[in-house]
Amino acid sequence: MVSGAAPPLQGALLNGSAYVLPARPTQPVLVHFWATWCPVCRAGQGAIAAIAQDRPDTITVAMQSGSDAEVAKHLVEQGLRFPVLNDSDGRLSSAWGVHAVPASFIISPDGQIRFVEVGYTTALGLRFRLWLAGLTG
Repeated sequence: MVSGAAPPLQGALLNGSAYVLPARPTQPVLVHFWATWCPVCRAGQGAIAAIAQDRPDTITVAMQSGSDAEVAKHLVEQGLRFPVLNDSDGRLSSAWGVHAVPASFIISPDGQIRFVEVGYTTALGLRFRLWLAGLTG
């Protein structure tokens, strides 16, 4: 997993709009890698959706989960609404050093990765880390 300055993260979201992770975000950002085939990801997807609703700068990356249409179908079936970059070839995941999902990165306003979580984590835990990253960035 990467540490230090957040690597570049950009591409087209499933909704067609362009996304670029700011080098210096105005507030802490949650970057969440997940997969449609991952049962642990499913257990935590409601927490990610709730955080994304409160913090619209949250970005998720669907790692090796099929085509845009397949990922979009999964979101509809699960009743999820959050921004998704589809990493069908694993290129983004590789650049971030992600080999297992779910994986969450908290990026502070200075552009540094402050926290990395692999595996299941709670909404409360992620919110607390986002808050702390705002203090340290």
